[in-house]
Amino acid sequence: MYKNILVPIAFDETRDSDGAVAVAKALADKGARITLLHVMEFVPAYAITYLPTDYLESSRKAIAVSLQEQAAKIENGVGVLVEGHSGKTILEWADENAADCIVIASHRPGAADLILGSTAARVVRHAKCAVHVVR
Repeated sequence: MYKNILVPIAFDETRDSDGAVAVAKALADKGARITLLHVMEFVPAYAITYLPTDYLESSRKAIAVSLQEQAAKIENGVGVLVEGHSGKTILEWADENAADCIVIASHRPGAADLILGSTAARVVRHAKCAVHVVR
């Protein structure tokens, strides 16, 4: 069905990244590229002073290794690590790299999501390609 699938990966327990990858594989045409994308959010300047000096660099390295390991298990899989605001950056990356489908994991929405919104909701509302949400 799709030739260039983007799967945003969040490293927290409330997102089913494995389920999103499984759905991406099921939707992929033969030879399709599946990109696992993790967006590192910016740490505010006032907060960075409370973190160990090597925290960001060691986190970046650990995430990059994990992405590459996950991508290596997928035919034509690629791991990409970028920085920015998650919702906006996912949409920009999808546009710039001609993704024809985004498969994104989401937690079950609660009252806070009605006020604050969520990354998955933003992607669904603004993506220019197909979006599949996995819960």
